[in-house]
Amino acid sequence: MDGEDQKPSLESPLISQEAVFHSRNGAKREEILGEVKKQLKIAGPLMLVNVLLYSLQVISVMFVGHLGELSLSGACMATSFASVTGFSLMIGMGSALDTFCGQSFGAKQYHMLGVHKQRAMVVLLLVSIPVAFIWNNTGHILASLGQDPEISAEAGLYAHFMIPSIFAFALLQCHIRFLQAQNTVVPMMITTGFTTLLHIFACWMLVFKSGLGNKGAALANAISYWINVLLLAIYIRISPSCKKTWTGFSMQAFHDVLKFLRLAIPSAVMICLTIWSFEMMVLLSGLLPNPKLETSVLSISLNTSSVIFMIPFGFSGTISIRVSNELGAGRPQAAQLAIYVVLFMVAIEGILVATALILGRNFWGYSYSNEASVVKYVGEMMLLLAISHFFDGIQSVLSGVVRGSGKQKIGALVNLGAYYLVGVPLGVVIAFVYHGGGKGLWTGVIVSLFVQTISLAIVILCTNWEKEAKKAIDRVYDSMAL
Repeated sequence: MDGEDQKPSLESPLISQEAVFHSRNGAKREEILGEVKKQLKIAGPLMLVNVLLYSLQVISVMFVGHLGELSLSGACMATSFASVTGFSLMIGMGSALDTFCGQSFGAKQYHMLGVHKQRAMVVLLLVSIPVAFIWNNTGHILASLGQDPEISAEAGLYAHFMIPSIFAFALLQCHIRFLQAQNTVVPMMITTGFTTLLHIFACWMLVFKSGLGNKGAALANAISYWINVLLLAIYIRISPSCKKTWTGFSMQAFHDVLKFLRLAIPSAVMICLTIWSFEMMVLLSGLLPNPKLETSVLSISLNTSSVIFMIPFGFSGTISIRVSNELGAGRPQAAQLAIYVVLFMVAIEGILVATALILGRNFWGYSYSNEASVVKYVGEMMLLLAISHFFDGIQSVLSGVVRGSGKQKIGALVNLGAYYLVGVPLGVVIAFVYHGGGKGLWTGVIVSLFVQTISLAIVILCTNWEKEAKKAIDRVYDSMAL
């Protein structure tokens, strides 16, 4: 066994000296600035990648919007349905690689990143099969849930042609997490940017020139996701930076799938419970008095929230990488420092964005509508959105810490309690019992985020990081022993 494969000890002189150097109370100014630079170098490209990936669906819907109201309604409903039943699931399960790949990279067991990625690819592709079956029956499912028959049929048609997207998206998540874990983020930014430009052209060709209409927009999604996967796969295959982490296909990827699922399932639950609660607010708004106004404003609020969330979501991915890398390397004090730094940065970001939302509240509504009632209501919602974004940013980086340290089960329980035992019920009571309307529903979101933030903060404050570093090292070498 060579030196690189030897299991590090937290008690070694090197680790002890580094622990002193990284001590919580004595971290030097240049050390903190160094950590800030590391995180910003990762976070910037990740934010852009997140925005560009999110924009693919938005661009498709924008093109469909020129085909008529029915086509637009069907595409919007299908996109929302696909997000809830498929895309969020893939993002969640794929995020288990934040733990496995990140800690293996920190421990310098580079070849294990490729094994973990292959294992995730196999699992996510298998999970995509039942998702594809669900998407194939989208129209019937929506109609049985009481949605308008015409819109349901149109959504079903759109979802049917989106089926190839789920398989590509599953593989895309595996490739992104694999590269992200080794701090290789700029190539992702370039390939995603190139894909987005091609997507605009693909939508134009398939929607307007081919005669496929909204079906063409759905197919454009699939084509763009597959192009992105192909570009990243080529990069991983030929790039010198991935020479150690990708050593080819291995049968080891089929071993101990259950260990992967033990983190992938709670990871998916963490992500899905959060996304579903926001989508639920929009659905519930349709049951309020004046449902057209309420649904429109809640949809605008959700769309705005989703776009600006890409900023703290970039920090979330960054801290997940930093924590997993440092724990895998046996440097718990460095992981703690990274947490303090990212919390400070995301708090500043939250204050700045919240201020911008408040200052622009009377104008933002005009981006979506010229109706005075909509613009006024959107302005009122922006005040609540400013508060929710601040807490959303804090919880997102705390959730990143949870993923990086492998505590997804605790995170899933926290999210379940925060959203479905506290926030959502409270929002429903305020909206329907006390006639708070859409603002009442969004108040429930704020309470959910607040409870989630406090709960995750308590979990992290009570964490023994030396023990977590030992667990991370054990996890890495247990995987290698198979």
